[in-house]
Amino acid sequence: MLNYIIRRLGQSIIVILIVTILVFFGMRLLPGDPIFMLFNPNQLQNMTQEELAQIRHNAGLDRSLVVQYFDWIGGIFHGNLGDSILTKEPVTKDLAKRIPITAYLGIFAFVISIIIGIPAGIISAIRRATFLDNIVTTVANIGITMPIFWFGIILMWVFAVKLGWLPTSGFTSPFDNFWMSTKQAIMPISCLALFSIAGNARQARSAMLEVLQQDYIRTAWSKGLKERSVIIGHALKNSLIPIVTLAGMGISVIFGGSVLIETVFNIPGMGRLAVNSLFQHDYTYVQGITLVMTGIVVLSNLLVDLSYGWLDPRIRYD
Repeated sequence: MLNYIIRRLGQSIIVILIVTILVFFGMRLLPGDPIFMLFNPNQLQNMTQEELAQIRHNAGLDRSLVVQYFDWIGGIFHGNLGDSILTKEPVTKDLAKRIPITAYLGIFAFVISIIIGIPAGIISAIRRATFLDNIVTTVANIGITMPIFWFGIILMWVFAVKLGWLPTSGFTSPFDNFWMSTKQAIMPISCLALFSIAGNARQARSAMLEVLQQDYIRTAWSKGLKERSVIIGHALKNSLIPIVTLAGMGISVIFGGSVLIETVFNIPGMGRLAVNSLFQHDYTYVQGITLVMTGIVVLSNLLVDLSYGWLDPRIRYD
């Protein structure tokens, strides 16, 4: 087990390094210059090329890309993700405020997707070809195909504009005002959880149907065991590996979806910061946010892989 964990950690580090390289050099291939974002057009007209070169030098943008990359990587090992090109503020300082907001919404969305999606899929498989199965399958198919930003706009129009039950946007800490925080979080969490609920339901139904056709399940039925004993004691655990795999992948979907949802609902989290920084060519923010999200996804995939041994004792980590 220890050797497997060390090997997987090594692979994870390689993945993170590859992502940092792609993001770092990809951002600098985009057209535009972040220095131009610091001044309005009138100010730029009155500035000489020497002044612009000095500003670019102060921001460290006149050095070679390789030197800039290794300076950034070296800072990461000291807990420094660099300073914003536009605001001059440390990236870690701003992320420390925004990560809890994105994590708050993302964790709740993940938990809800597990609580609703997996039981819905299991019940649908047990009641195959019934009205309940048709309802779950239809809703899951719609959830898979529906764009989450469009779903967010529909929720906003119905529950905020027409009914006036929920606020249209914003975020309040639950420690400041729990009731307002709950109302503001309902629509964003629903949007973030939609795709994962649908995916978990479809995967749970498929995995459970496959297990229910196995010989040992038919033997359990022939022994006269109760339905609850057959489903929970024999079928459920053996169907969990593909379900857990997809649920783990849902973490990346949820945190990736936060980029759109936080923009739609004007939530000051990592996703909205990433969008704003991308449009403003603020390289260091985009690099730092991508690094954090990549770390979350890699860690979740590692935990999913380690859970296989508990779910199926036949799996060995050699």
